Amino acid sequence: MNSSLKNTARMLGAGLRALLVLTVICGVVYPLAVTGVAQTLFHDKANGSEITSDGRVAGSALIGQRYDLPLKEGEEAAAPDLKWFQPRPSNGLGSNGVNTQYALILSGATNRSGDNAELIQWVKDAKAAVIKDNSTPGHPVAPSEVPADAVTSSGSGLDPHISPAYAKLQVNRVAARNDLDAGQVAELVAAHTDDRVLGFIGEPRVNVLQLNIALKALTS
Repeated sequence: MNSSLKNTARMLGAGLRALLVLTVICGVVYPLAVTGVAQTLFHDKANGSEITSDGRVAGSALIGQRYDLPLKEGEEAAAPDLKWFQPRPSNGLGSNGVNTQYALILSGATNRSGDNAELIQWVKDAKAAVIKDNSTPGHPVAPSEVPADAVTSSGSGLDPHISPAYAKLQVNRVAARNDLDAGQVAELVAAHTDDRVLGFIGEPRVNVLQLNIALKALTS
């Protein structure tokens, strides 16, 4: 009996020591080591790839955001502020009833097939809005000029980038709304167009947040 109690006590003691050691290693040492390495070698990425403007964090280079006018009484959705470059639609987020228009609770696509009537109507409405919003005197936008990313949301619904074609489509409207020369705004787009990763991965892209921060600096 005494021997059994001693063995039990020894096993419990060994288990407790193992628990304490593993708690210190896995719960304290390892997280501190990983955090230290991340902050030392990948400081920007570890902190969310933050982008600052006027001394404060304006957003993340990895997450899209909208540029809308203040919501008016009686409106269900705010109208876009057309003096800024606009991002991709984020319809997929609105469909789940929790995350609407880049609100960071959930992310996801519409999960609708290409022949879904609601999705087709979304695309038609978005295309009509893009043509209307971006047509300026002397520079009408033709339906064939509207790229796919202007009327469809990304797989996550949070894509911060648009295609160079969609950015260029907005140049005349942004220039007119900000009393700028279209050539200046076009140069701004060109300067903020990132090429394919390593020259062959992905597609050329424009980060909307970074572009609008540069536009703000130009207008001020």
